[in-house]
Amino acid sequence: MSSSRRVEVAKDSSPSPAGRSRDARPVHRAGAAALMLGALGVVFGDIGTSPLYAFQTVFTLDKGIVKNNDADVYGVVSLIFWAITLIVSVKYVTLILRADNDGEGGVMALAALARKHVRPGGRRWAVVMVLGVLGASLFYGDSVITPAISVMSAIEGLEVPAPSLAHLVLPIGVTIIVALFLVQRFGTELVGRVFGPVMVVWFTVLALLGLRQIVRDPEILRALSPSYAVLFIVDHPGIAFIAMGAIVLSITGAEALYADMGHFGRSPIRRAWFLLVFPALTLNYLGQAALIREEPDALSNPFFRLAPGWAQLALVILATLATVIASQAVISGSYSVTNQAIRLGYLPRLTVRHTSHKEGGQIYLPAVNWVLFAGVITLLLIFQHSSKLATAYGLAVTGTFLITTVLFLIHAQAAWHWPRWKLILVGSLFGWLELTFFVANLTKVAHGGWLPLLIAAVVVLVMMTWQRGRTLVTERRQKLEGKLVPFVTELQQQDLTRVPGTAVFLHPDDQTTPLALRENVTFNKVLHESVVILSAISANVPYVPEEERVTVATIGHPSHHIHHVTVTYGFQDVQDVPHSLAGATQLGLPIDPDAALYFLSRITLSRTELPNMSRWRKRLFTSMAHNAADPTEYYRLPPARTIIMGTNVLV
Repeated sequence: MSSSRRVEVAKDSSPSPAGRSRDARPVHRAGAAALMLGALGVVFGDIGTSPLYAFQTVFTLDKGIVKNNDADVYGVVSLIFWAITLIVSVKYVTLILRADNDGEGGVMALAALARKHVRPGGRRWAVVMVLGVLGASLFYGDSVITPAISVMSAIEGLEVPAPSLAHLVLPIGVTIIVALFLVQRFGTELVGRVFGPVMVVWFTVLALLGLRQIVRDPEILRALSPSYAVLFIVDHPGIAFIAMGAIVLSITGAEALYADMGHFGRSPIRRAWFLLVFPALTLNYLGQAALIREEPDALSNPFFRLAPGWAQLALVILATLATVIASQAVISGSYSVTNQAIRLGYLPRLTVRHTSHKEGGQIYLPAVNWVLFAGVITLLLIFQHSSKLATAYGLAVTGTFLITTVLFLIHAQAAWHWPRWKLILVGSLFGWLELTFFVANLTKVAHGGWLPLLIAAVVVLVMMTWQRGRTLVTERRQKLEGKLVPFVTELQQQDLTRVPGTAVFLHPDDQTTPLALRENVTFNKVLHESVVILSAISANVPYVPEEERVTVATIGHPSHHIHHVTVTYGFQDVQDVPHSLAGATQLGLPIDPDAALYFLSRITLSRTELPNMSRWRKRLFTSMAHNAADPTEYYRLPPARTIIMGTNVLV
């Protein structure tokens, strides 16, 4: 017999109100401006630095298959403008940002959001989560390549004003990457506050450089008409198809924009995009197009040649700062995606540090940081030049675009009840363009495009192995634990010594018996005066309102003082178990939380020859489990009052 009650936890200074989008909060104008500035410093770095290499790459493909004539120049810049308009402005900024999972963005958050509105266990439910895992994996491939190509493309600008310094490009690039990853532990709040003003200057300079050239050749403004893009495709379908593989470089960063939404909110991102970023990018690409019409030799580096000679060195320095920020966009996005994957059960617990007390979602994951660092440095040393890295770029980005579109349509149909005609219209509008980008980038596979696919494949393997291994361990563990209610009934018939104090046993559910509790009774023949079995549950939303977070149930007869406490956290909530337990006392839970002892069941995994998973995957799973974060730190338990009891489980 048991009874349950819901308790409202005492309010704390958590970063953001749980259970509602950050955009629902009242924000003062000064606060909104600060968020917009911070968004410029983190969110738009990737797409904001694409003018450094995107336009140039199109005209250097296959030894210049795209010609420097009016038809091709107008066609290319028109394609770039409309790709940015459709994919970034319409799809991501206008539509996809609406599909926020309680303020959080990114492909994993979108998958979790879509999964809530489809039938559990059904085919669509499985497809949604597979797409989420695949999309997250492709995002990691993008996260490794972006810092390398962005930083190198900026530093290579040194070769324009100072060709003699070309040999220093790679050492400078490595130094900058090292410094970037070292400062991550200070948090994206600090990074955004420092880099925001730099990006305001950067986008202003982009606009002015483009405008300076457009004034000389105002006819280039005609390229804004979609007719030039259509004519380019119709007249040269083969060449246009190849060009699309490089044109996609102008929209890299759109997925990072969505993944970083949890750091700053939807409205600041939209304002920054339409008021500054989009106009600046448009003017700069038009300016580069006008320049190569006037000076064909400028094709070697049209971006830096937009600036007068006296300003080129300063532009290199500014571009380097901007590309560091571009790297920050995908790095912080990878933290968010990883944290979501952990809470959804696709990765082991990792150390997550919340780096801001003002805005929820600003986190730092040391393990992810250093894995990305190793990958980026390796790429720099192997490819050594941005033009070589460009061949590896694109597949991960376009693959993620397609997956995001599919997940969005599933969510729009299931949650928003869009009619079929609307789904077909939106799917056709974006699907054909993104599919063309993806297929065009398949031609790069043999020239470096295999790299992001390899990274994505490894991440998919890791995620699916962890999810499968976790399922097997749960099955084995539950057999050892036995049912909870019969165990409690047996306790009432045993002659046990009740020792003073409260014992809190962390356990996944209220159906089976914590191994630590069973062993304590079996071997020590003692039971504490108050026993609390606490389950920390992760919901498929970023934040759970504190008043809905804790549920208390009494197990067995109330006089035996055995209780079950369920604490439900969102995947961005801080999992502070002692704080949540203290809140549970408001319903009369008879414990002193400041003196409670915490018991953890430490499971040691032993591999078997059972054909439930291949041997090498079992090795991978046990290795990940061994290196998972310490639950004492993860749940913020007091080390002096935490007792760990070991148990062996066969897998």
